[in-house]
Amino acid sequence: MAASASTSTAATLTLRVEGMDCGGCERKVESALGRLEGIAEVSASSVTGSVKLHHSAHTTPSHAAIERTLHELGYRLVSEQEAAAPEAPAPWWRTAKGRLVLVTGGLLVAAFALRLAWPALGQWPFVAATAVGLVPIVQGAWGALKQRNPFTIEMLMSIAALGALAIDAAAEAAVVVFLFAVGELLEGVAASRARRSISALADLTPSTARRLEGDDTREVPAASLVPGQRVLIRPGDRVPCDGRILAGVSELDESPVNGESMPRAREKGDDVFAGTVNLEAALEVEVTRRAEDNTIARIIRLVEEAQAAKAPVARFIDRFARYYMPTVIGLALLMAVVPPLVAGMAWSEAIYRALALLLIACPCALVISTPAAIAAGLSAGARRGLLIKGGAVLEQLGKLRLVALDKTGTLTAGRPRVTDVEALGTGHDEGEILRLAAALERDSSHPIAAAILAHAARQGLTVPRASESRALAGSGVAGRVEARELSLITPRHLAEQALLSEALNDDLSARIAELEQAGKSLAVLVEGGRALGLIAVRDEPRDDARHGLAALSRLGVRAVMLSGDNARTATAIGEQLGIEAHGELMPGDKAHRVREWQAAGEGPIGKVGDGINDAPALATAEVGIAMGGGTDVALETADAALLKDRVSGIAELIDLSRATLRNIKTNVALALGLKAVFLVTTALGITGMWIAVMADTGATVLVTLNAMRLLGYRFSPGPAPAEAQPVTTTS
Repeated sequence: MAASASTSTAATLTLRVEGMDCGGCERKVESALGRLEGIAEVSASSVTGSVKLHHSAHTTPSHAAIERTLHELGYRLVSEQEAAAPEAPAPWWRTAKGRLVLVTGGLLVAAFALRLAWPALGQWPFVAATAVGLVPIVQGAWGALKQRNPFTIEMLMSIAALGALAIDAAAEAAVVVFLFAVGELLEGVAASRARRSISALADLTPSTARRLEGDDTREVPAASLVPGQRVLIRPGDRVPCDGRILAGVSELDESPVNGESMPRAREKGDDVFAGTVNLEAALEVEVTRRAEDNTIARIIRLVEEAQAAKAPVARFIDRFARYYMPTVIGLALLMAVVPPLVAGMAWSEAIYRALALLLIACPCALVISTPAAIAAGLSAGARRGLLIKGGAVLEQLGKLRLVALDKTGTLTAGRPRVTDVEALGTGHDEGEILRLAAALERDSSHPIAAAILAHAARQGLTVPRASESRALAGSGVAGRVEARELSLITPRHLAEQALLSEALNDDLSARIAELEQAGKSLAVLVEGGRALGLIAVRDEPRDDARHGLAALSRLGVRAVMLSGDNARTATAIGEQLGIEAHGELMPGDKAHRVREWQAAGEGPIGKVGDGINDAPALATAEVGIAMGGGTDVALETADAALLKDRVSGIAELIDLSRATLRNIKTNVALALGLKAVFLVTTALGITGMWIAVMADTGATVLVTLNAMRLLGYRFSPGPAPAEAQPVTTTS
């Protein structure tokens, strides 16, 4: 599959290579390119179709030498021009592997027909079919041998087929060549399907945009948009860029970016992301990022980098495979020599069994079993707004036993809300208290002011404008509303006013203490030395917080809150959510708590936060998870990011990891199990060469298709948790 072109940094060059479809391909490329001058390290990924070269900052590897080496191995370097405008994948019958299947299949059928029609021809039709079908296989083996890599599947196939011809098993040799071609084709189709799961993300961004030039619109390529330009997005259009709304109000379907099923209302000043869909009304949007830096592009880049980074289990399988192939080749040599010398077995029979063993030696199925599953898991996560930075992180997520969560912006919405409005005495009702308080806060940007104004708007109240407004340093605001001198102050400031001491009767004092004990911030409306009413606000838990924590509990993961807020507020939120809470923690304190848990053997530990003030704890934990709706912090700070910005996403990350690890175990069992069975049956002479080929290529296709099942992953969060005691809101 053609992919994007090469990109480079001071010491890294990333190339797109066409034709790599299995773990054996990766090892051939890494071995050959690693010998070129100026290259210190090579990392190839058949899943992404890319090769990453690490070299000296002062030395650039020869592009011609790289291209020549890849060509000798049977692969093709994708040019920048092809990458810029990739073509749709050709149907299988037009590919080189597809043509080889058609040719070898046709020759095999012809050989059987000729043998039936003219028995006197003997084995020659099969010899001819084998020779023609073997040409590209021998070419691949010779190219790898020139690069000093004899242990390739092409070399094993060449030896096996030529050896079969030598012992007069031409018909079986022809069948083996055909089955090998079919297996290679199926591997290519499966690998292409895996890569398309990522390239499909790129299709979410439209190719054109309607750029505004004065009052006119002009259709331009979306890739040409630069920050500061304005675009028109009509109802039903996909958003072509990351930007900020200048005019218009509409609902957007953001599921392509964050997996959120419900549309979100967006208005002037809100950010929009490339790939989302405008549902209702036209929007005028200012471009804030270039095409190569928009949300979709960054997601693709992060997922591709993550897929190329091998997990610990994948690195172990690679090391195992390096010893496995020479070991089986050694067993094949012993099979060819020892039975005739020791047990009197016919040399032709011993050599036949040895050749069949050679075909079992290729570890392709074993090597692809892990990266295929991890690639599918990463892709499934990206489609659901779960970004995971590498196979190592994906593997570690499933092992988490404790998750520490920040409070503000993680378990709570990060915006205070009015929870209680109470009138003191009989002169006013709750609506009047709220209306007068909102009038005093009308021109303030304080979070409590914003909460009071938002609550008044939800109640449909008409808020008058205050005059002579003034801030009371550290205590509240004051002003005239409808010719009344009013102030909105804290209980502490109220208690400090000797004039108001009578207002602080026992009932009011008890009520203030009760609300403050619940972690709420209070503002008391006062007129002429008399308390008229009070308003309580608190940063309330997210709508899905209890559900998300319950899902973690069902997965056997302990959840703990670490907050910088005061202990009283942290405890109140913790009790409301049913979670252990620790408050009044500085960033360093949070990291220290994580280290204490690790030392006590409670790890691996995940830390969830906003990626800024939680940075020390995020770095200390085995896995750092950022909450963040597509922001730079969410995409670039931690090991994983939740674009949908929901607590339930944490459990979803862990469950996806566990599903991926189960898939890997199944794949490894399939690969090793089939190899073990056919190693024994082949050594005993029960199964022959063509069965050995089917065992190898069939296992590769099976594990790849099994890994692809993860692309359809769905999280089952379980039943909703029982509701806690509801928070009383009076208005």
